[in-house]
Amino acid sequence: MPTPIGKDRPQPWNKGLLVGQKRPLEPKHVWSIRVRLEIARSRRDLAIFNLAIDSKLRACDLVKLRLDDVCSGLKVRHRATIVQKKTGRPVQFEITEQSRNSVEALLLMLRTTGSRYLFPSRLHASPHISIRQYARLVHRWVKSIGLDSASYGTHSMRRTKAAQIYRKTGNLRAVQLLLGHTKLESTVRYLGIEVDDALNIAEQVEL
Repeated sequence: MPTPIGKDRPQPWNKGLLVGQKRPLEPKHVWSIRVRLEIARSRRDLAIFNLAIDSKLRACDLVKLRLDDVCSGLKVRHRATIVQKKTGRPVQFEITEQSRNSVEALLLMLRTTGSRYLFPSRLHASPHISIRQYARLVHRWVKSIGLDSASYGTHSMRRTKAAQIYRKTGNLRAVQLLLGHTKLESTVRYLGIEVDDALNIAEQVEL
């Protein structure tokens, strides 16, 4: 007879929690969150949100972005390259006009602080925001537009643009490069591609 959960048997760590891949945001969600941040005039949060969508970076790389990674003086570059913490390999990403504008607005505030980091922490113990702080921001953003925050997380931000690129082009190799994956199989798993998706793409190709 199985031992009941209690003093002699600890509860599973994920009891009551939604586990597994976090959903990407839909374009309407991105628009709604962006509008709310603009109305609130939250320069820092808007810059983090826009750059998170564009860069498709893991949280550990996004929070550590330095000014020199994306800026040349007071201007934000159209493209940037960083070395990923997880793989040790470089990855490039685009910085759209919307992201450039929000980051440049943030620069005016950052220049007075002397921070080398794009998203400095408001706590003295850390030079930049933590992954936990970033995760709290993501949950706050999705809740603000009525979404279930348990279904979304920092990986939602990383997956959002990648998922849209795949849906519009079906180009897995392009998505693999943009996410910085070393193996195509990782990209397939990350996007949650099923056999039906693959067949739909195949049906559009005539030889």
